[in-house]
Amino acid sequence: MRIFVAGGTGAVGSRLVPLLVAKGHTVVASSRSLGGQRHLYELGAEPVAMDGLDRTAVEQAVGKAEPDVVIHQMTGLSGFTDIKHFDEGFALTNRLRTEGTDNLLAAAEAAGAHRLIAQSFGNWNYPRSGSPVKSEQAGLDPDPPAAMRRSLAAIEYLESAVTGSEHLDGIALRYANLYGPGTGWSEDGAYAELVRKRKMPIVSDGTGVWSFVHVDDAARATAAAVERAAAGIYNVADDEPARVSVWLPEVARTLGARPPRRIPRWLGRLALGEVGVSFFTQIRGAANAKARRELKWEPVFSSWRDGFREGLTATPIASGETAVRSGHEPSVARFG
Repeated sequence: MRIFVAGGTGAVGSRLVPLLVAKGHTVVASSRSLGGQRHLYELGAEPVAMDGLDRTAVEQAVGKAEPDVVIHQMTGLSGFTDIKHFDEGFALTNRLRTEGTDNLLAAAEAAGAHRLIAQSFGNWNYPRSGSPVKSEQAGLDPDPPAAMRRSLAAIEYLESAVTGSEHLDGIALRYANLYGPGTGWSEDGAYAELVRKRKMPIVSDGTGVWSFVHVDDAARATAAAVERAAAGIYNVADDEPARVSVWLPEVARTLGARPPRRIPRWLGRLALGEVGVSFFTQIRGAANAKARRELKWEPVFSSWRDGFREGLTATPIASGETAVRSGHEPSVARFG
């Protein structure tokens, strides 16, 4: 198939492109920079210059590519760590999830594509009550912290627009918190550095539940969705959602850092805002059963425990698979 990847040099895009090439697809991928276009060429794609917020540029790039499938991987989150001012940090990504999605949908329909796959998110945006792990049917948080309402609205917009298309099979992949090469949770990533400096504390009892997925596993799920997914929404997460009180000390040990500080809720609110308190004490994890069942996908790193030990540094992509495997049998729906 002919596949157009918008945002081919992002954390997922740069791991996805070689997977698609290895599977025999013809890949056209976009980047706004000359260096990014050069990198895409080295990965085996036909590079194209494109700004996802420029409707004319999107229509021209996608139209020329004549794709069967369009994949939306455009974000603007490089180096983001200021969760206290969440919506401000997500401003560009929110535009790409709204205006950028509209541009891609229109261009894909005009070009005769039959499928559009878009990057979404699944963890902090689930309802913060009830079961600690949520499926796609749980809906989204009806009352998020004020500082992230625009970001949640952008996710809702993207998913509604993509899955509601009358002319395309629309698929939204709710990636959990990404880690691995090119992410904030890489060996030299911004979040890993915060942990090393003990600037990522456990707030109160640390009962917020996080889900993770290695960036290569996210890419593999996306490649699977190209060929076999029905239209709809899918959580893409590993098998072990975990409380902050469980995963943060373990990740600190893996990174060679001292144990994280523990701070009371009131201090967390001062330092990290309501968003930080929500992240560390209230959010719910994501269940991956639907993606496993319908995409015929399973994470190579079934637990963040293995992934943080083995998968933070760059590894080559070979034959459409991650080069390093965890060596452990998957254990579905563990909760730590």
